[in-house]
This record gives sequence, structure tokens and C-alpha cells, in this order.
Amino acid sequence: MNSISTIINTPSIQKNWEESGFTSLTPVQERVVPLIMEGKDVVCESPTGTGKTLAYLLPIIQAIDPSRKQAQAVILAPSRELAMQIHQEIQKWAKGTDVTSAAFIGGANIKKQVEKLKKKPHIIVGTTGRLIELMKMKKLKMHEVKTIVVDEFDLMISSEHIREVKDIIKATLKERQVLFFSATLSDETENVAESLLQNHEIVKMEANLDNPKVDHVYVYSEMRDKMEALRSISYFKGIKALVFFNQLEKLSEIEEKLKYKGVELEVLAGESNKMERKQSLDRFRSGKVSMLLTTDVAARGLDITDVTHVVHYDFPSDTKQYIHRSGRTGRMGAEGTVICLVSKRELSFLEKLSKELNLPFQEKTIRGGGLQAPEQK
Repeated sequence: MNSISTIINTPSIQKNWEESGFTSLTPVQERVVPLIMEGKDVVCESPTGTGKTLAYLLPIIQAIDPSRKQAQAVILAPSRELAMQIHQEIQKWAKGTDVTSAAFIGGANIKKQVEKLKKKPHIIVGTTGRLIELMKMKKLKMHEVKTIVVDEFDLMISSEHIREVKDIIKATLKERQVLFFSATLSDETENVAESLLQNHEIVKMEANLDNPKVDHVYVYSEMRDKMEALRSISYFKGIKALVFFNQLEKLSEIEEKLKYKGVELEVLAGESNKMERKQSLDRFRSGKVSMLLTTDVAARGLDITDVTHVVHYDFPSDTKQYIHRSGRTGRMGAEGTVICLVSKRELSFLEKLSKELNLPFQEKTIRGGGLQAPEQK
């Protein structure tokens, strides 16, 4: 059951699928789309880059009744960027249908958003705080909402969001459908799901690193030399690299040093404000800079296409973290390279990671503007 036509029968969506160049559904879409179409509540854990967003969007767009001018589906996201990204995907996939959508995010002009609601969009995407605000103003009516999606669910059950998530879900009819999607699930996320859902299905997709087009390599580099190694990597021809750090302090220190040395880069950090984040992402996405320095939390859920390299500046804490970071390159059949900058102390972690993932890492050195096999001693 790999073809979209076996699941989705809306001609416009099928046409958009053909035009997108996708040939088959991803494993998570194969598993989840039929469950959603059956009306089941779903908790889905699937790594970044596996096609989760489409797994819930396609059946939602198909299920909308355009003749009913009311909100019929609500999608909750933890950040403004993710909400806008999901909204863009809805517009792309609903093209040619009469399904309408709108995004509502904190920080934007609320009067303009109230005007948007007057047009009665079928699908609402937003951040929890702003949606609650609109509900309290009695501008957003939830009585016709059949489906609620909570994207990046593990982030949404943090203390700042969970109360609002529960209030939004409880504002809908009893026979609603609730869908939780996340790159990682913990015991806590599963407990919250139990309390909010009715006989739900749990779908867990194993991460898959056996993409033949992605090389996994390591470059031996002592701590004090890592910054220089990163500077050399930034000058690789045609590079578009995501660089991961474990600590914000280290990220800021390296950012300062690289900028001092004239390296063009952007940073995506948790405490950046909305405009800074948008500018950083736009400059990186458009190829104006070759590197984006980030942390795992700051990069969560963001879809950045055409990433040629993922660089682990700091060694990942476990296999899951390695998989989630590395899954951001080599997407949709593209080639990619994952580089671990490894100090002497970290070599033993690399060996352990290699065994656990059953993944051989090739050693490389940085020479002549690229990665080369190490010179024979």
C-alpha cells in the first residue's frame, strides 16, 4: 500500500502529490494515515524528517467539508515558526480544493487575526496562548472542531503549554479526534496521552540511518582545535551545514570567534527573539550563509531543506540525539554528510555509538577545501 491513491481519493491532493515529485508514502504515513481516516486517536513517535506533518495533514484536508463554514480542525504547535511552516504546508496541499486555513501566533496583531477568523477558515494552526486568547474573546468557536493535532507533543506538555493544551482539547465536542505527534516520547508524554485520549493507537517508528546516500564520518580534533576545524568546514564548496551544540554558552563562544575570523554564519538559539529567529532561518534557507549554529531544542520541528552537512560540534549524549540531528541531511533522496568532530576523550563514545547503531564511521581529515582520507602515517 505505497501509492497515495490507495488512501487519499481527493483528486486535487493526488495532483499536488504528483507535482511534488513524491513517489511513495513514507513508512510513518503508511501506518498513520489509515488510522486517522478511521477516526482513531493516535500517539505517534517518529524521528525528524520522516514525513510526520503530511501523515496528519493529508487525511485532515481530505476530511474537511468545505460547505460548512467553520473551523473543523485545529493544529497546535510549540513555536511561531513551526505554526507558520505547517500553515504553508496546508496551503500547498490544499491547492485546488475549497479548503481554507489560517495561522494564529502570539506577537502578531490580534485585530488582524480577528478579521481573519471572520472568514471562517476550516483549518486553524496556532500557538496555544494566542488560540486561548481568541477563544476567551469568543472569536474562535470550537464547537464544530472534529480533529485536534498537537505537534511536537513532548514539548507541548511542558509546564508552560500543558494547561492550555488541555483547555483547548476540552473546549471541543466529546466525539473529537485527538492526534499527538512527536520526534520523541517519554513516560510522561504517554501518561498525559492516557489522560486526554480515548482508546488510542500508539505508533512508534524506529529511526533509520541506512540511507546509502548519507556518509557518516568523524574528524579527529582536540577540543581547542574544533573551532578551526569548523571554520575550515564553512569554506567547503556549496555547503549548507547545521552545526549542533549541547550548551548555549559554547555555541555563543564559537559564534563570536568565528564571526571575528570573518565566517558568515547564523545562529538559532532558544532565547533569540521572533525577528532574529526568522532572519537567521531566512538567511540560512536562502543560502546567504553556509552555516547555522543551533541546539537540539532550538532546532526542533523546523523543516530546513537541502542541508548538505550536519556537524556534531559537541558529541551527542545518546543514539536518539545522534539520529535526530543526523536525520536533517539526506532527506527525500538527497545526498548528505554527517561529521562528528571528535576529541581523544570522545573516541570511546564514538566506538560505543558505532556499535549501538551498527554504523561504521569513516575517519576523514579536512584538506584542500574538503574531506579526505587520512594520510598514511
